[in-house]
Amino acid sequence: MTDRIEVAATELRPLLEEFIVWARTNAPGSSAELVGPAALWHRISFSSHVGTWKRAGLREVLLDQMPKVVDDPDAAADGMVPALDAYLTFLSKTGRLTQQSDSLSDLLDELGDIEDEFVERMEDLIGDEEDDEEAGGDEGGDLGDFEPFADELAELDTIRLQPDAVLAEHARAVPLIAKARDLSVWVGTARRVGEETLLSPEEVAEALDVVGLPRPAHGEDVPQLWNIWNLAVDLEFIEPSGDDTVSAQEDTSEWPFDDDEDVLDAWMLGVRSVDYGDPELEDEDLTLALAGLTRGLLIRLLLAGGGRELNGLREELGEAAADVDELGGEAWAAARDHYGDPLAPVLDWLIGYGLVAVSGDGVELTSLGVEGVVHLADDADIEVDARPAIESMSALDLLMLSAELPEEEANTEFAAWMRLREPAQAAKELLEAAAEDAGDALIRVQATSVVDTLGDDAVPAWQEALEVPSLRPYAATHLSRRNVPDAPKPTQDDTNWLILDMWTISAGLGRSEFLGSLRDIGDDMLGDLLEVVWKIPHAHVEELLELISQVHPDKQVAKAAKRALFKARSAAS
Repeated sequence: MTDRIEVAATELRPLLEEFIVWARTNAPGSSAELVGPAALWHRISFSSHVGTWKRAGLREVLLDQMPKVVDDPDAAADGMVPALDAYLTFLSKTGRLTQQSDSLSDLLDELGDIEDEFVERMEDLIGDEEDDEEAGGDEGGDLGDFEPFADELAELDTIRLQPDAVLAEHARAVPLIAKARDLSVWVGTARRVGEETLLSPEEVAEALDVVGLPRPAHGEDVPQLWNIWNLAVDLEFIEPSGDDTVSAQEDTSEWPFDDDEDVLDAWMLGVRSVDYGDPELEDEDLTLALAGLTRGLLIRLLLAGGGRELNGLREELGEAAADVDELGGEAWAAARDHYGDPLAPVLDWLIGYGLVAVSGDGVELTSLGVEGVVHLADDADIEVDARPAIESMSALDLLMLSAELPEEEANTEFAAWMRLREPAQAAKELLEAAAEDAGDALIRVQATSVVDTLGDDAVPAWQEALEVPSLRPYAATHLSRRNVPDAPKPTQDDTNWLILDMWTISAGLGRSEFLGSLRDIGDDMLGDLLEVVWKIPHAHVEELLELISQVHPDKQVAKAAKRALFKARSAAS
């Protein structure tokens, strides 16, 4: 999942940068910091494209996802809905809202409809935080809190994640998802549920048979069944369909899905279900004392490199329970009496969700388990250096990852990746990846810089790149420098394109870096550039001209940028 988060974040970054510039004039006060998380989680969970928005996805991301991930509920209550209003307007006005989206008016109507409920949920979070502080909640979290392990997790060696195809194949075999599917299919369409007990005793007996759980003695609760029911809800297999009714989604019976991305998206929806593995005891206070036990086990496995001996792990977690909660020792003993082993429900759930495997006296994370724990850590804003396996990385994966790394680490990744392919093939793949998004100057500069080191082997790839407008300036420059026969000479427009790419990158680094890149050119040359650069069909030329007009300290240069911006907009209309 982490690689998909990185992909989505990379797709959104240039769009949010453009929104920041647009909002200064069109929606002052709109916070990109509030838009960013909502747009990111919408892209990951509800949309295959950053420009596709539906009313249902908008509602779900605000009311279901944001309460789980928002850092500052106070700021979100005040500003998230107005900020999203401005962002959706920006997408529409700039042609980024795709035809598959609901109309802007429908989206803004939906925002208006859910604003009060969203604010109420944020206020509930604020109240919960205040209650935690009054109760001394800042003294420590539960057993599954990642924060105490943040430093150790950050110091782990690089974790290599398995390719999506491998993970999807494992996810298709997860027993608990199959049980959740079977239960959902049994639920069917518009099944009525009760207010106090979801199902009647007869229905409970039927449902237990469907998922393969034993029927309890008369009057006993069936927590395993309700955990599977809740998992089916998490997986979006079961959804409310009316007052006191629920229905299975139409495609639920098709699990396991054919498409790898669909499989992983579904599996990831249920990763938070690890909490259902925590022991459930008759005494609610004792149950709460062991909250987070399942996550705590996963954290310790990751810190140990993926595997631990069960006896030592059991002892460590028992001591942690006693340290975290004054009832922890009593709760641990109660869980041992109830289950025979306090870790029994934990391991049952984790094995059932494909996260761990037990062999003899040891337990270890599976490839899905590593992916899941890394995702949970990321969800908790804890840094873990997790990357795709080198052999499974595409050129675009490599470029996007390297954009976030220090130069030395990025060079190491590139070297390892290129050892797996011939130079000519590496050049071809890198330039093809750079051509995928004409608006991503950073990826383009990274790719061309690496290909530039490959010498004559890269010439065929450069020649093909001449046909790609966003790469032609680099290809012409490189081929001309190598005196390749019949290669076109770089034009002034080519040079100007390269300058616009550099400006785009420096603008993304911050105001001071952008001003520094302008100073490097000099005001006289900058003035000459502004006379012609507006003609270049570069994805960011308008926002760059607007930014120059706003931040350049020389009023004459700022005016020249405004004139150039007017010309660029007139030419585009």
